[in-house]
Amino acid sequence: MAKTLVLYYSATNTTKKIAEQIAQKLNADIAEIHPAQPYTDADLNWHDDQSRTSIEQHEHNSRVDIKDDLPDISGYDNIVIGHPIWWAIPPRMISTVIDHLDLNGKDLALFATSGGTSYDRSQNYVERTVNENGYDTKVNQGAILNDPRQIDGWIDSLNFK
Repeated sequence: MAKTLVLYYSATNTTKKIAEQIAQKLNADIAEIHPAQPYTDADLNWHDDQSRTSIEQHEHNSRVDIKDDLPDISGYDNIVIGHPIWWAIPPRMISTVIDHLDLNGKDLALFATSGGTSYDRSQNYVERTVNENGYDTKVNQGAILNDPRQIDGWIDSLNFK
């Protein structure tokens, strides 16, 4: 039977709640992604052009350091990554996660929580990051999952092993 791992980053616990429900429905393991330097409320202030996240998100190729505590993914067939949407794309640490994981041969799916953005730009961003790493990885269509009632339909759309 295929094994699935759900990884997530959540600044406000919104994404965490959805990730936990997805993991339960998929009978998957779950782990949190931690930035090396935790974000403060001031760092997350998107109204401030000089806040940490504003600066990070506007630097096209930037990467945000993460703690070295991600699980070994070698025993998993499917990887799900959940994240909020910041400036219409995933937080830059999601690129760092993709860079650090050996996703070759894995099926990948991403979901996000967002106050009003579609997943289109995020999908392009993730696919570009996967391609830049040269991974032989199938990337499923991601989705915005703000409402737990959306989870089952999204899971049904996944083409997992």
